Amino acid sequence: MKKFLTILFYLIITESVLSQNSIKEIIKDYNYSTDSFFIGASLNHFQLNSNDENLFLNEFNYMTPANSFKQTVIHPKPGVWKWDRANNFIDFAKKNNLNIRVHGPVSPQASKWVKDDSRTALELNNILEEYFISLCKRINNESNVKWMDVVNETVNRDGTWFSEKPGSNKWENPWTQIGFNKDSIPKYILKAFEIANQYATNIKLVYNHNGGMEKIMWKKVMETISYLKSTGLRVDAIGWQAHLRTNSLSENNLIFFDYLIDWAHKNNLEFHVTELNLWIKEDINNLDSIQNIQSELYKKITEKLIEKKSSGTVALNFWGLKNRIGNHSLNKNILSIYNKNGIANKSLNQIKKSLINYSNF
Repeated sequence: MKKFLTILFYLIITESVLSQNSIKEIIKDYNYSTDSFFIGASLNHFQLNSNDENLFLNEFNYMTPANSFKQTVIHPKPGVWKWDRANNFIDFAKKNNLNIRVHGPVSPQASKWVKDDSRTALELNNILEEYFISLCKRINNESNVKWMDVVNETVNRDGTWFSEKPGSNKWENPWTQIGFNKDSIPKYILKAFEIANQYATNIKLVYNHNGGMEKIMWKKVMETISYLKSTGLRVDAIGWQAHLRTNSLSENNLIFFDYLIDWAHKNNLEFHVTELNLWIKEDINNLDSIQNIQSELYKKITEKLIEKKSSGTVALNFWGLKNRIGNHSLNKNILSIYNKNGIANKSLNQIKKSLINYSNF
């Protein structure tokens, strides 16, 4: 009976902590290093000055602006520059003492005019230089900008380079048309890191990538990072987007996830989970069951990052605050950490539990 009451008391106290304490408070109170352990979330520009902004500020002090630093927003047409959204996020970070990770400047989300099939390698190289140098110069002295994804989504799941496609309306990477060097590395990746090394000297540089735990894909990513570093270019972190499916973290995938973090830390790289959410393409008939699966997936990722925090910097970023279920443009259901009414999902509370229970790992 005494044991039962002890367990009951512990559960009551834990639930009380979860309901009252934010993730940023738990990280501070349970002695996580605020210099090498980060948990945050992404925000879209339309969420600023809304209830979603308050949800974010209550929980986090690390933010990823979802799309506002991408070329599609900043340089949408030749000769047209729009810095207002980027400026708004930097002002928001300064006001609230937030760390920022700039996401996806050199990525498949290039402006439509850049994807025109008539573009030559020289034109694309000049466009890349103009845009990325301008961005790096603009943000380099912003003290709240801590990281930047220099490149994003470079390799297909089968280990081939993600490249261009005919037309200008497809999900493609036009930058590969700049060409490849003598070692078969896309010149745009080298160019992007050369620019970042020269003009973003105060910002940590991330090689961000998508997909799952496909070994052949990550082999290409790791080889490319090693190649960049062998040429003297600075790379500070490797990122995994982690748009999960319900079967994403099999035992073998978890073993490789563990290996990937170890590889990063052994090569003096931070490891970032950059866009965590759960994608469900089928109709959701039992949301509670799906949320249980999501909680277990998030638990595995969080506890693995906690386990690895002693060997190097780790970071976790949720992609989107609220669930998007039903009809929307992405043609999939997306589960995040809050429901549409701003009520915490099971996954958020599970992460808090893991942070508390494994704080002494």
